[in-house]
Amino acid sequence: MDKASPSLPARLVPHQVLYPPIEPHATWLLDVGDGHRIHVEECGNPQGIPVVVLHGGPGGGCSPVMRRYFDPRAYRIVLFDQRGCGRSRPHACVEANTTWHLVADIERIRVLLGIEAWGAVFGGSWGAALALIYAQAHPERVRALVLRGVFLMTQAELDWFYGGGAGAFWPDLWDRFRSLIPAAEQDDLIAAYHRRLFSGDLREEIRHARAWAGWENALASLESEAAGSVAGPGHAGTAAPVFEAPADYARAFARIENHYFANGGFLSEDQAILANMDRIAHIPGVIVQGRYDMICPPVSAWRLAQVWPAARLEMIGRAGHALSEPGITAALVRAMDRLAAQIAGAVRAG
Repeated sequence: MDKASPSLPARLVPHQVLYPPIEPHATWLLDVGDGHRIHVEECGNPQGIPVVVLHGGPGGGCSPVMRRYFDPRAYRIVLFDQRGCGRSRPHACVEANTTWHLVADIERIRVLLGIEAWGAVFGGSWGAALALIYAQAHPERVRALVLRGVFLMTQAELDWFYGGGAGAFWPDLWDRFRSLIPAAEQDDLIAAYHRRLFSGDLREEIRHARAWAGWENALASLESEAAGSVAGPGHAGTAAPVFEAPADYARAFARIENHYFANGGFLSEDQAILANMDRIAHIPGVIVQGRYDMICPPVSAWRLAQVWPAARLEMIGRAGHALSEPGITAALVRAMDRLAAQIAGAVRAG
């Protein structure tokens, strides 16, 4: 269904916090071919505005909290775990797992559910990149885009995060991440980690996967600043503790993300996101960006907004990268409430 039902509430009150937890009314494993089955779930109003949620990573998977950014009376909420991660199977698999496979999977889900066009595509970080790429491939299937923590899948962004840019602000954690790699290989950490994440030695893969995931997790939120560093015997400072992800999650996340980054997101030069914004310049969009995002610096969101006349950029002060940042959460919920109200108003007027 591609438009709001007249049964939507007459007045939608903006919320500054997440909606209450909800459970899916349908879940299944969708066979998308190539040996992959992806976890798909539907929540909210089956007659509501269809919104598809694209998680980050690549390789991150969806979580129950992602259902709560949408008024369940207004939205038909569709979430899925991308190939190889979350509850999709086979786990941590990178075969037949590229950006273009994911674009095709979104289309399979849309067709299966009988949705003419998504009322909104909602994505953050890698999910923002995937949302833009999908929209550029199928502009007639997207009515609006709501993006957070913009990532454009460029070499400059990878160089920032894996080449020392972010490490200049977090030298203790950067040293921990780099120290697992011999000095002779530290000029290309993506390639060095790739060799170890795909070594065939499960213990080595998990060790490096946890380091890969830990580096990203540590920089995701401004709350990380509170941990700081403490002096230790013989050291100027010892890196603050980093959350150690469960082995299965870390291995899938790190292998898939590294696989995409080692291959430039499977985008050719003429498929670059900014170079193709003319295809979706007319599609309304909201960009919610943390001012102090260390993983996806705000310059990407700024550049995107400059070539997207139908988009509104909201720069959130005192916010980093994470979806859970209070200011980012509030802005995203407001954006989705606003969109629902606009569509409900258009339905009543029509």
